[in-house]
Amino acid sequence: MDLLIAKQTTVPVALFLCITYAFKAVLDAIGRYRTLKEGVSEALLAEQLRHEARERRLATLRLGIFLVSAGLAFALLEALDWTSPTAGSISLLAIFCGIGQMLYYRIVQRGG
Repeated sequence: MDLLIAKQTTVPVALFLCITYAFKAVLDAIGRYRTLKEGVSEALLAEQLRHEARERRLATLRLGIFLVSAGLAFALLEALDWTSPTAGSISLLAIFCGIGQMLYYRIVQRGG
């Protein structure tokens, strides 16, 4: 029965994420098309491409830091033998994810 519940939860979440990603990709393509159609200068276009590349690198860094901090929180929960979801275990997970986000912010502010 648990497998059925997992499938009923996983499929809609995966579908939502796929639709969201496709929507973002279409909006990005429309934005690029309009930029090219307006005939902006090459310098402005090159700057925009550099900015997008930097944003992609930073998004990867942010996701990596988030996943590592969440993984550390889960490892600590396992080490403390907190197997049931309680307010303390959820707050520990939130604290570690928040620390990861602040670490990302700090890295970006330094020029990372």
